Formats: sequence, structure tokens, C-alpha cells
Amino acid sequence: SIQPIEEEEVVFPCDNFTMVCKGVYRSSFPKRKNFSFLKKLKLKSILTLILEEYPEQNQKFLNENNIKLFQFGVAGNKDLMDIPEQAMYEALSVILDKRNLPLLIHCNKGKHRTGCLVGCIRKIQHWSYTSIFEEYRRFSHPKSRTMDQQFIELFELRNVVADPRYLPDWPEVCLFFLV
Repeated sequence: SIQPIEEEEVVFPCDNFTMVCKGVYRSSFPKRKNFSFLKKLKLKSILTLILEEYPEQNQKFLNENNIKLFQFGVAGNKDLMDIPEQAMYEALSVILDKRNLPLLIHCNKGKHRTGCLVGCIRKIQHWSYTSIFEEYRRFSHPKSRTMDQQFIELFELRNVVADPRYLPDWPEVCLFFLV
């Protein structure tokens, strides 16, 4: 007997989507058309860096899929060093807790604020500044911000708090927190 061909669901990743490291993804703000793609990631958490209230359709998606929302409102760093360091420390604590993974980090476009947070993750992972800034520029193109790169460079990792019992199994992270 002939079996009917099942139509494959078309999925659309968010703009600027990529895997940062095991269990951590980055992207622009998820839209309704991205929800079926996000479902496939089996996310436990979404960490947003937007200031605005999270939209109702996105809240509904989170509730339906048992995804926890962590919101750290950060204004864009257009001119002055106005990224609140404390928000970045708290965001890193969420990311460095494997109970929250897999996790998606996003802001509006997945460029600048997300790039700053990912840059801080890369510092924890012992990346060189050359590599950190190359990645930042790749995602922020065509508007890379010198102030964002300066924020990453001056960010003090010693103030990051993480529970060693729940660190993700990234070798470089274990080295960083157990030294």
C-alpha cells in the first residue's frame, strides 16, 4: 500500500541565531514564526535583555512549553557606558546554572546587548580579545559599537557568582570557577 507523504513542518530560526556553547543559544527577538523552531531546541529558559514588557504571544508560548523567562532590562549602549554591570552579573549567574539550560539569550536584534553578554561568556571561556571582538563584530555588523567592546574588555569576571554544584559541563568554566 502507498503511504501518504507527510508534509514537513517548515521552521524558521530567529535572525542572528547560533549556538554559543553547549546548551546556550543566541538570537534576535523571537517572533511567532520562530516558535516551532524554538520548540525543537527543548529550551528550559529564555533570557531576554529587553527593557519592555514581554509580549503576550511570547508569554503564552513560554507557558505552553514550560519555559522560564529571565528578564534583565538593559538599554542599548549607543553612547555612554550605560550597560548595568549588575544585570550582566545576574544574567551570567543564570547562564552558569545548568538547571536553566538549554537557554536562549536575546535582545531585539541579537546584536549589541546580546553580543556584550556573549562576550562576557567568552571571557569566562578564556577566549582572546581578538576572537571575542571578531565574534561581536560578526553579529553586530554593520553597526559595531566601540563602547560595547570596551564594556566587554573592562568587565570584571571576579564578581560573577556561580554555584559550583550546578556549573555547566564546559571544561573551561570549571577551570575558571575552581581555581
